[in-house]
Amino acid sequence: MDEITFDDFLKVDIRVGSIIKAETFPQARKPAYKLWIDFGPSIGTKKTSAQITDNYLPTELVGRQVMAVVNFPPRQIGPFMSEVLTLGVTDNKGAVTLLGPDKKIPNGGRMH
Repeated sequence: MDEITFDDFLKVDIRVGSIIKAETFPQARKPAYKLWIDFGPSIGTKKTSAQITDNYLPTELVGRQVMAVVNFPPRQIGPFMSEVLTLGVTDNKGAVTLLGPDKKIPNGGRMH
């Protein structure tokens, strides 16, 4: 992997948000959910698609805080426009586990 500078890192805007709505995404090529995430008043609510069906049910996701990149351009995923990239790591079974704070943080808080 290429090295980046600290200034490169500062260009990536990673924020905390709360999932306010989660539903299945049957039109996705791989199993996924559609998520609506509240990033607070300065950013608002953004949509995303996430391939996290192995570890989560939609009902478990609502209210959960997650980390997401909020300054990527929107990306069309089938009939759904994804506006942010929700962050996660792969577990030992190859499924994605979401990244989020271990304490309640105001929505929109920036990662540093």
